[in-house]
Amino acid sequence: MTANAKTTEIRDRFWETVPLEEMNAAEWEALCDGCGKCCMSKLIDDDTDEIYYTTVACRLFDAGACRCTDYENRLEQVPDCVRLTPENVRTIPWLPKTCAYRLLAEDRPLHNWHPLLTGDRDSVHRAHVSMRHRVTAFEQDMAHEGEYLDHMVEEGM
Repeated sequence: MTANAKTTEIRDRFWETVPLEEMNAAEWEALCDGCGKCCMSKLIDDDTDEIYYTTVACRLFDAGACRCTDYENRLEQVPDCVRLTPENVRTIPWLPKTCAYRLLAEDRPLHNWHPLLTGDRDSVHRAHVSMRHRVTAFEQDMAHEGEYLDHMVEEGM
């Protein structure tokens, strides 16, 4: 096996035994459940640091497919897009409570609907924890910050 092939191999139930820092690129990407919550705008209260979640999507988000339309180039196209890493998932306060990266960073198990457990990429949508068909606006349509308040939701939606 070549070194390159080894980096794309996904080990059986790797999320239970491999620390985040030791996952290969394919395993790291497989952790994403495809919920799309991280692609929604969040509001942070400057005084309290409280986080408010919205249904306002990034301009690159496809609300039907529940995925980024240009994932490979998203960081260049959307300056405030965040690349998740083993180091920063432990410090990003707005990661959803259902996020596999957050769960594993907190030594908690994946939810039973996670695609790694079900073998089905649509299980996150059937469990009604994704943003599929829940987007109410896109960031480019927001004329001023106050408009985001009309799109606030509970994080656990």
